[in-house]
Amino acid sequence: MDEARLGSIPLFASLSKDERRQVARWADEIDLPAGKVIVAEGRIGYEFFAIEEGTAEVTQEGKHLRNLGPGDFFGEIALIETERRTATVAATSPLLLIVMTRQNFQHMARDLPEVAAKIAQAIRERLTSS
Repeated sequence: MDEARLGSIPLFASLSKDERRQVARWADEIDLPAGKVIVAEGRIGYEFFAIEEGTAEVTQEGKHLRNLGPGDFFGEIALIETERRTATVAATSPLLLIVMTRQNFQHMARDLPEVAAKIAQAIRERLTSS
C-alpha cells in the first residue's frame, strides 16, 4: 500500500507522512467489480474499508440508505469491536478499496498507539455525527 494514496482518504489525511507510511504496512488495496457485495447486513465484521475509486450503495433491510464514493469509509466498527454488520454495502461501479482487518488494526494499536488513537478518534467523531 502506498502511503501517499492514504492521504487522499479524509480519515488518514490528518496523519503525518511518516504515520501514513506506517499505517500502509497494515493496509491493503483491493479491486472489486460492480455488483459485488462487500459487506452483508447481519454478518460479523472483520475488516474496515475506505473507497479510493468508485461508488457503492448502502442498504438496510433492502432499503437504500446512501451512496458512497471516493473518500468515504465503512465497516469501521469492525476495527473496534466484534459486531454484526448493520447494513449491506455493494459496489455500484468497479471499486478500488483500502482494507484493514481488525487484527492488523490491533497490531498497529500495539506498535503505534498514538496513530491508532487518531484513527479511532476520527471514527468516533463520524459515528457521533451520523
